[in-house]
Amino acid sequence: MPVYLSILRGINVGGHRKIVMSDLRALYEGLGFSNVITYIQSGNVIFTNDNNPDLTGRIEQSVFRKYGFQVPVIIRSQQEMQDLLKSNPFLTRPEINKDKLHVTFLSGEPQPADIQKTMEINYPPDEFIISGRHIFLFCPFGSGRSKLTISFFEKNLKLTATTRNWNTVTELAGLMR
Repeated sequence: MPVYLSILRGINVGGHRKIVMSDLRALYEGLGFSNVITYIQSGNVIFTNDNNPDLTGRIEQSVFRKYGFQVPVIIRSQQEMQDLLKSNPFLTRPEINKDKLHVTFLSGEPQPADIQKTMEINYPPDEFIISGRHIFLFCPFGSGRSKLTISFFEKNLKLTATTRNWNTVTELAGLMR
């Protein structure tokens, strides 16, 4: 049965849009998903589902019905996560501190003109590489100080985005095996 990761954007941040993970697990099980696992409090949910019609829409609608607020959801398959682990271009640079790496997940593939425009903007020493529906980030002084925020990428690429640190990304991929 296919394994998926859903990443909910913007829940449990600063005391806003609170969702208890045990309640979120129950919501997913109520949608007919199996083997539901949540990872940390930021809305990472792994599940299996053999009936794959519009997972994103079904989850978003269910969250809205239960909690009364909109939460964007981004879905990745087990294979996409395994490919992501192998394709981080920053891992080829031995001087890179993995604790300063992040991945921004995009809701779709950005338009070439939007990629071009975004790539022209630089905020050294932070670096980013856009690759399909992902952005690899290196923020040597931490993401909290970076101007390469979710809002920056959403505005420039005209897509929904959410970011996870590299350690979380590798843990999530490992849980999907």
